[in-house]
Amino acid sequence: MAQTARFWHRLDDGRVQCDVCPRGCRLHEGQRGFCFVRAREGDELVLTTYGRSSGFCVDPIEKKPLNHFLPGTPVLSFGTAGCNLGCKFCQNWDISKSREWDTLADAASPQALADAARRLECRSVAFTYNDPVIFLEYAVDVADACRAVGVKAVAVTAGYVSPGAREGLFAHMDAANVDLKAFTESFYAKTCAGHLRPVLDTLEYVVHETDVWVEITTLLIPGLNDSDAEIVAETHWIAERLGPDVPLHFTAFHPDWKLRDRPPTPAETLTRAREIALANGLHHVYTGNVHDPSGQSTYCHACGALLVERDWYELGAWNLDNGRCCACGEPCPGVFESEPGTWGARRLPVRMAA
Repeated sequence: MAQTARFWHRLDDGRVQCDVCPRGCRLHEGQRGFCFVRAREGDELVLTTYGRSSGFCVDPIEKKPLNHFLPGTPVLSFGTAGCNLGCKFCQNWDISKSREWDTLADAASPQALADAARRLECRSVAFTYNDPVIFLEYAVDVADACRAVGVKAVAVTAGYVSPGAREGLFAHMDAANVDLKAFTESFYAKTCAGHLRPVLDTLEYVVHETDVWVEITTLLIPGLNDSDAEIVAETHWIAERLGPDVPLHFTAFHPDWKLRDRPPTPAETLTRAREIALANGLHHVYTGNVHDPSGQSTYCHACGALLVERDWYELGAWNLDNGRCCACGEPCPGVFESEPGTWGARRLPVRMAA
């Protein structure tokens, strides 16, 4: 169903402008924005997908990926349709580029989602698959309903959001994984139909101006954003502008959507990127989409001891005592409880109607 949107204004020429992301789409009656789900109806801007989803699933929190936020716990994940970027390599393109309303096959009110998360014993709910920026109103209402019953809210986002909407979204979140797709403006312009600067601004805002726990993911694509020089530049910027404790995930690309002419990312590329990031002062760097228990486990940055052992999404050894290294007592940055969750690698599709 449609619901009046936030973050828009009327223009003198009769159009309305959406202010939720840097695109600032200006719309006549009946037009939709780049994201396809924010539209002009009558004299206002509406979110056309409020309360509707492309599917619900219980996942391990590590799949978001978040390695320092309630490890081992289940998260109720869902998305809607559409996206405000145009990434040629999108791995959820059937959702993010959907123009068919039958993609939104399931529906749930914010309260119904909160009740389902509690019933399924999920510690958090994640807005994922496509970007919560474009369904901000629905994401915020779901987050508030969930937090009211003790379920935390997680945004999995590309961070392509305007300043006012940025504040409006992250004020309701407990954790976020921000997808830093590359570290050059040319990549964002040519491959994502966007810009780099707004994403960097989002990262600095969320890390320094909110209490949201933040982790970063960069998908490394052979020949496009995997050079040593770019990885050095990115990791220097993270260390200097965000701090060494923000975890960084380097993940492997596989050919998809409109970028099928590139090979999959070799595992050694991820390992090299991780070594560069650690050498540049980042404390917690991970590899993803490959089998690499060493690169996916958490170590104490002070003494090097193994803190949380991971094999894909299965946890092994747990050497944290109230968030501190059992060997030297150094705090590990993140949100940890006294014991890890036991959800493991399970994936549980959920039909809200049932």
